[in-house]
Amino acid sequence: MGTPDFAVPVLEELLKSDFKPKAVITAPDKPAGRGQKITPPPVKIIAQNHQIPVFQPETKEDLIKQTTDLGPDLIVVAAYGKILPKEILDLPKYGSVNIHPSLLPNYRGPSPIQFAILNGDSKTGVSIILMNGKMDEGPILAQEIVEIEKDETAKSLENKLSKIASKLLIKTLNYWIVFKEMPKSARNFILPQQQDDSQAIYTKILTKEDAKIIWNKTADELDRQIRAFVPWPGSFTIFKEKTVNEGNEKIKALKILKANVLELQTKKELGEVFLTDKKELAVQTGKNCLIIQQLQIEGGKPMTAQEFLNGHPEIVGAILE
Repeated sequence: MGTPDFAVPVLEELLKSDFKPKAVITAPDKPAGRGQKITPPPVKIIAQNHQIPVFQPETKEDLIKQTTDLGPDLIVVAAYGKILPKEILDLPKYGSVNIHPSLLPNYRGPSPIQFAILNGDSKTGVSIILMNGKMDEGPILAQEIVEIEKDETAKSLENKLSKIASKLLIKTLNYWIVFKEMPKSARNFILPQQQDDSQAIYTKILTKEDAKIIWNKTADELDRQIRAFVPWPGSFTIFKEKTVNEGNEKIKALKILKANVLELQTKKELGEVFLTDKKELAVQTGKNCLIIQQLQIEGGKPMTAQEFLNGHPEIVGAILE
């Protein structure tokens, strides 16, 4: 069971292993992109290319019925996006296994990758757990630590974690199946470890409002926010665009797609845009400045700072809000 890009390497690794899926359960096709074209989940495309049946239940009742009819021996979940009911968790002989992109109990919930970057962590990881009907609280079968690079974005970290998780999953399943078949007296090489709930940290569903840039934050904090929200929801600020001919102002959202920190404190206002000695586009923050490298104005395409300056020279001296 899985839906977004994170689940693709997991499915691909399962297809190469002794654990080839009997079926794939994923979310219904949804509108995506500017044209809002109905688009299938990535795992659906992979499954269909390998002639694996795909189910896309619309309701909880459909999910329970379709899973029950399949009679699974094992369920593997990767970013499915829903907590499975007990009726499903009790079905498989070998249990239901979930892949979570954090070192549990750190960052339980829907946004572990983004929160690891937001908080400036130097490392994160993946956890393979047994599902128990609660959000990311099941016993841990395996974990692997992963370093977070200085310029890591949520997208690049997701790609890294999904590949590591897929390899760890196969290794863990090989041990887990053997473990379940052994007499209890011989089970001593893979023991599910209960999580310490007192150490749990929870994340939340991110919204577009979370991505609003608050310029009194430090440049380091804003740099982490920008990287954490790539590609979604995309950190943005408000720019009052002046029309050349009419002299009027149009209030537009301005996404900051890529930036870095300049250790410089000026006497400029918070959010004020200026050019550095190297002609770089910079913004004053609560501490130090942010060098803007790539951005996108509402209704436009992503462009470099220099490309944006060529079309919007009036941004120099503007106060971003």
